[in-house]
Amino acid sequence: MNEGMNQKKEKQINIELGEKEAEGTYSNLVLISHSPAEFVFDFIRVVPGKPKAKVYSRIIMAPQHAKSLLAALQDNVTKYEHQFGEIKLLGGPPVMSKGPNYKN
Repeated sequence: MNEGMNQKKEKQINIELGEKEAEGTYSNLVLISHSPAEFVFDFIRVVPGKPKAKVYSRIIMAPQHAKSLLAALQDNVTKYEHQFGEIKLLGGPPVMSKGPNYKN
């Protein structure tokens, strides 16, 4: 029997990328928090010499989607490093927590 007949057909999703979204938004800091029902990712741009930073985008995901994102990101980092070499972290990975100056 044909192997293709045994496999389920994958559903195709048409994804639309708007002009504004295609430009992208630069972020050099992400704060992550979670509850039992969701993960919240706040994408921030920190400018050297400025004491204040702004959240440019907030993405909220179900825990299952956050774990899928983790796997996809790990897969892509592995592929990137295979092609371009190891990504070196300066001073080790940053550890951030929401402090008293974080305004939601």
